[in-house]
Amino acid sequence: MAKGTGNRLTGSTGRLRRERERVAQQWAEVRAEIREREVREPEIAAGPSNFSRAQVPWGLDLAAAWSWRFLVIAAAGLAILWTLRTFAVVTMPLAIALLVTALVTPAVSFQQRLGIPRPLAAIGVVITGIGLIALLITFVSQQVIDGFSDLTTQVVDGLEKIRTWLREGPLQASDSQINDVIREVQRTLTDSNQELVKRATEVGTTLGHVVAGAFLALFATYFFLADGARIWAWVVRLFPRAARGRADTSGRIAWRSLTQFVRATVLVAAVDSVGIMIAAAILDVPLVSAIGVVVFLGAFIPIIGAFLSGSVAVLVALVAQGPVVALLMLLGVLVVQQIESHILQPFLMGRFVSVHPLGVLVAIGTGVLVAGVAGALVAVPLVAAVNAVALHLASQTEVGEDPLEGTVDDDDGAVGDEVDR
Repeated sequence: MAKGTGNRLTGSTGRLRRERERVAQQWAEVRAEIREREVREPEIAAGPSNFSRAQVPWGLDLAAAWSWRFLVIAAAGLAILWTLRTFAVVTMPLAIALLVTALVTPAVSFQQRLGIPRPLAAIGVVITGIGLIALLITFVSQQVIDGFSDLTTQVVDGLEKIRTWLREGPLQASDSQINDVIREVQRTLTDSNQELVKRATEVGTTLGHVVAGAFLALFATYFFLADGARIWAWVVRLFPRAARGRADTSGRIAWRSLTQFVRATVLVAAVDSVGIMIAAAILDVPLVSAIGVVVFLGAFIPIIGAFLSGSVAVLVALVAQGPVVALLMLLGVLVVQQIESHILQPFLMGRFVSVHPLGVLVAIGTGVLVAGVAGALVAVPLVAAVNAVALHLASQTEVGEDPLEGTVDDDDGAVGDEVDR
């Protein structure tokens, strides 16, 4: 019995030893695996993607791709227009200063070739321009003052002619109907006194903005004339180095287009002004000089500017000379407008400012919505410059070509001495 008990103890001891060895072996394997994991870098198992492209028609996929890009571009355009409108007190004088600079730059360059320092030539041109504007305003004001008494008499006679034409003409209006219309107009003017006071206050605020903008445009014009090259070089350096070459050439193309547009517009405005003044003088319409100045300024808005400003001459003719002379004056305005649209505009503008009339009308409408009359003045030259740059870039890039490939990596960011003027 003792021997059996000893055998059982010996067997149990052996099983415990074998179990201990097995556990020790397993623990050693675990420790070895842990050490191996600590030594080697973790591996990421790659496999096939579980993402599959949406199964939509090709046309819908293409339309979606174009749509989100269009939305991004439209949002950026709206942001730019909102910024320009919000800061119109600053942006509009700068834009007008660019237009004036494009017009008078040849005078500054000519003086520089004669040996006059450019800053001195620039300030001389600016002072001369201010003097010419002051003389023009003085001359027109004197003409208006001298012709005011005669105009008053002519207005009375013209109103009587209009009354006679309404009574005896094709309308066959009675005196009571005419008097009712006159009383209605008088009552409307009387009832709108408060609105007129409000408008007068708004005009005062606008006049303050105009004066501030005029000074800003004056100083900006001087610096554009004197330091235009360095200002443009700084602007070009804002672009990535690989794009500076094309940015520089695009700016030169835009400046050339803007310069040609302004010079051509001045010539067209002068012809419109002289033509309508001749018609007004032949028909003995008063305030001929003032009408000429209004037409000259209005002609800077293409297509519709000369006609709208010429309507002032028609109204003056209607009040001062009667409906027959007004109709003849309207005919003269239309003749001048046709000469401008079909002869002067195509001949003088050239290919650098070749914009379709529909594009011009859309640009004018957008400019009016953004910044009123000043926006209509600036919108067309802006569109002409953008169109010229787009055509330039399109002509420099082949289909499938990277627009930045082959450009020079300019380390110092230098540009030409000055923009082509």
